[in-house]
Amino acid sequence: MTNVTDDALRLERISSDNFEAAVAVRVRPDQEHAVDPVVKSLAEAYVHPRTAWPRLILDGQRPVGFLMAFLDINWGDTGTDLRSGLWRLNIAAAEQGKGYGRFAVESVAAEIRRRGGTDLYVTWHPGPTGPESFYLALGFTPTGETSGGQTVGVLKLT
Repeated sequence: MTNVTDDALRLERISSDNFEAAVAVRVRPDQEHAVDPVVKSLAEAYVHPRTAWPRLILDGQRPVGFLMAFLDINWGDTGTDLRSGLWRLNIAAAEQGKGYGRFAVESVAAEIRRRGGTDLYVTWHPGPTGPESFYLALGFTPTGETSGGQTVGVLKLT
């Protein structure tokens, strides 16, 4: 990890001023199968405005990534299992391994806590090029569930 300081890191709402910078965030080619491009995430945020929380990750004025959280979605068919978590995480290829992903997860955790939540959910593609080791290192544990062929993990926020 480089000498990234938390003071320089921030999240910014996606707007007409930073839209082009957001959609320019690209993961490594070997990761493209595991996470949708930012433009698709923004389209999903547009059609799910009550539950999607998209943000550009900036280090100073430099865009380094994108995240999108889901907030209080109805998980499953019961109508009683509301969950919040990390929907998408795209760290620019040249910016990986510098602490931006950790900052993103911590930022989503803080927002979920602010809203009274106690669990942060995430899904990931299994396999050697997937982000499983990253999420496990942050304290996520698999729930035993899958969603769309992906592993579901949870991080307790209490």
